[in-house]
Amino acid sequence: MHLIYIWTKVNMGDSLFTDRQKVVLRYRKMGMKQHQIADMLHTSRANICAIEKYANENIQRAKEAMDFVHTLDARRLCILAAGSDLFDSVSLIFEEAGKIGIILATDPMDLINRLRAEVPKRIHGRFIRQDIEVFLGNDGKLEFG
Repeated sequence: MHLIYIWTKVNMGDSLFTDRQKVVLRYRKMGMKQHQIADMLHTSRANICAIEKYANENIQRAKEAMDFVHTLDARRLCILAAGSDLFDSVSLIFEEAGKIGIILATDPMDLINRLRAEVPKRIHGRFIRQDIEVFLGNDGKLEFG
C-alpha cells in the first residue's frame, strides 16, 4: 500500500497537469469546443469543463510562481495601495523610478494595460482592489507581485 501511495505522489508531482488535462488543453488550443471533446473522449461536457477549469487554475498558479521568482532579484520600487486610483498609482510608479534615476521605457497607458493584464484580480475598474508590489528588475523591467 505504501508503494502505491509513493508511486502516485511521484507521478502526480512530475507534471503540472494530468494526462487528461493535457489532452483537453491541446484540443481546446486547436479550437475544439467542450462538447466536441466530450464526444471524442466519451465523457460529459461538464467533466471536460471541470478538467479545463482545474488545468487553468494550475496555469494561474504557475504564472504566479514565475512572477514571484522574477521578483527575487528585483528591487521593490513601491506599493500600490488598495483603494488607490489606478491612474494615480501609475504616476506613483514613474515618480518612484525617477527618485532613483530610472527613466521607464513605457508610457502610462501601456503600464495601466500591463497591470490589468498581469494582476487582473487586484484591479477593479479604476481602482486597486488589493495592494500590488511593484519591483524593478536588474534588467530594468517592472514586475508586479
